[in-house]
Amino acid sequence: MAERSFKEEVQKLRLSEGEIFRGEGILAVTKALLESGVAYVAGYQGAPISHLMDVLADAQDILADYGIHFESSASEATAAATLAASVNYPLRGAASFKSTVGTNVASDALANLASGGVTGGALIIVGEDYGEGSSIMQERSHAFAMKSQIWLLDPRPNLPSIVSAVKTGFELSEASNTPVMLQLRIRACHVHGHFVAGRNRSPRFTLREAMEQPRRDTARIVLPPASFAHEQEKVLARWPSAVRFIREHGLNERFGPGGRRVLAAGEATGLGQVVDAQAAQAALCIGIITQGGHYNTLMRVLLNLGLADLFGRSAVPIHVMNVSYPVLEEEIADFCTHRRAILLVEEGQPNFLEQNIAAILRARGSGCALHGKDMLPVAGEYTAAALLAGLRCFLEEHGVLPVDSRRTMQPHGWPEVPGDRPHEDRATGMPRAPSRVIALHPEAVVHNRPPGFCTGCPERPIFTAMKLLERELGPHHVAADIGCHLFSILPPFNLGNTTMGYGLGTASAAAMNVQAGKRVISVMGDGGFWHNGLTSGVANAVFNRSSNVTLIVDNSYTSATGGQDILSSKTANPTRSTGHAIEQAVRGVGVSWVRTVTHTYNLKSMMDALRQALRSTEPGPKVVVAQSECMLNLQRRERPQLRRRLAAGERVVRERFGVDADTCTGDRACIRLSGCPSLTIRSNPDPLRTEPVATVVESCVGCGLCGEVAHAAALCPSFYRASIVSHPSAWDRLRQRLRNAVIAWLQRRDAARSARWSIGESV
Repeated sequence: MAERSFKEEVQKLRLSEGEIFRGEGILAVTKALLESGVAYVAGYQGAPISHLMDVLADAQDILADYGIHFESSASEATAAATLAASVNYPLRGAASFKSTVGTNVASDALANLASGGVTGGALIIVGEDYGEGSSIMQERSHAFAMKSQIWLLDPRPNLPSIVSAVKTGFELSEASNTPVMLQLRIRACHVHGHFVAGRNRSPRFTLREAMEQPRRDTARIVLPPASFAHEQEKVLARWPSAVRFIREHGLNERFGPGGRRVLAAGEATGLGQVVDAQAAQAALCIGIITQGGHYNTLMRVLLNLGLADLFGRSAVPIHVMNVSYPVLEEEIADFCTHRRAILLVEEGQPNFLEQNIAAILRARGSGCALHGKDMLPVAGEYTAAALLAGLRCFLEEHGVLPVDSRRTMQPHGWPEVPGDRPHEDRATGMPRAPSRVIALHPEAVVHNRPPGFCTGCPERPIFTAMKLLERELGPHHVAADIGCHLFSILPPFNLGNTTMGYGLGTASAAAMNVQAGKRVISVMGDGGFWHNGLTSGVANAVFNRSSNVTLIVDNSYTSATGGQDILSSKTANPTRSTGHAIEQAVRGVGVSWVRTVTHTYNLKSMMDALRQALRSTEPGPKVVVAQSECMLNLQRRERPQLRRRLAAGERVVRERFGVDADTCTGDRACIRLSGCPSLTIRSNPDPLRTEPVATVVESCVGCGLCGEVAHAAALCPSFYRASIVSHPSAWDRLRQRLRNAVIAWLQRRDAARSARWSIGESV
């Protein structure tokens, strides 16, 4: 089951023309696909577009009403290859996945698609996972778009702009016979707003027609000599067609003086300030070029500097590049004409746009100064604080704001920005150029908050077992993989030497396929296994006669991306085939030594399976499949049922664990080998003991690992299990009365015995 259900929200997709659609960005994208007459959609989940896949899955009945086929693909490469249906046929198709890792996986299919070109519109919706909310290496989709000459759209993050980008993306693709990439950042995916809905359309040409009337054009296949002609076609035909379409349809926008939204001198801003006439005049001599995705942040900063209002009107000319690639030379040159300086807001590295625009200005002999990474951070996300510091430097240097603006015009509600000082020469008192990099003082850096396993996660005992086994057999090289299990590289486990990509855990240990005193342990999840690991990892190990160990974490879902179903999921999916065992798959490619542990919380079983794998003398790869359902999905399924039973007055038993503070020694071995968020410490209730004792807080889900760890580590007797009974039966009450009576009798007996000892000692 997915992290979130959109069963109710997807009904908005049925809105007809003229009605107002209100909702989230991902819902707007789906509605735009319906209004574009798309024939098929495919994709692979991953932040920040995981919910887009969930919406499409929940809206399959609506999609079917319009003859739209939806595929939940096995990988990003599978999703991208699906777009082959648009090569020979006038079929509009879309594929969606996380970028840049997803784009890397899909690169073979995308490169072939871009080389041969398309007949129908092909739209690639990528979730640009860059910045503070990212979980991957910091790269951009821009490089891939340039490399394969795929046009890149980066719309302003509001629903009308996103919907328009989807529709015009298909039109641009068809006009230039080129696939188009639509880039959506995290905030764009989850922004809320409204737009006027259009009419949902069925595809003009259907998949059934394509299958019954096959077409073939060898010029579209990447095979010599056609492949050599493709490069010429890109430059001589497709590029000019794309430029013409972008210019004629006004995909890039301008605001401020000379644009659509102008804030005039003397007009009040959203902060109650009035635009100074001198500042407004100075602003006419400068300009800002920004990627569409940064428009909202830029306007927020201008608002707080008193140069824009709440309605998007600006005193500074702004050129918004909703199309980041290709760059339209005429538009850039026209915007820079008669301007003294331009600030380019381009996030990340390399600075592709800055280099491109600098070359355009140089070739035309323009005297306009181009600023970018000299005033804005060279790398990292362009948050409002980062933009505020750089934009103020730019405006001060070119006379729009006074150099002492920090003291006379402190923006309302903004924190002090490190490194944000007037750029002033101390000797002359005159403004000087800012440094290349805006330095961050250590005190302004947010403390690291590394990710960790959820409470009750079934993967925690797996790595606890590995850590305990390390005491017995010594440390091993651990080849890690992408997924929740990657958290094992952090404390308290400190396992994992490398990670090379999704499903590549076993493949990354291939170089260490030699005879040695120890074996390498490779880790991969069930999602990574079906994505890439079966062929590139397990089958490769069989083929090359590796004797290393592969540990497959089978929690029944792609948990790290939101809990979507996969081939080995045990839940019955009404539209997908599930229940295919991983053990059968690995045996099918030739692995003979396989052990499946069906309950990972049993540390003894986990340790025994790993110990056997590491000590086995049988040739060939060893595979251990560790099974237990993802606790988040388990709780999502069981808690609603629990609430309904409690509301109905039914008897409900919940398991909880605790620590007897009088027995706990305070050595905290249970915490060192678990790291569970519900297991912590508290002050010792014994006034004669100062050592803190372990305790279990209310977030405990009763998995039992803490007790298992304690017994495995130190035979600790302080853990206990308690059963919380709601709406107890008559038998429950009778048993409790008997327990209370027995306990009371034992307490009286102990008290009498203690009294006799006290009397004897006094005598």
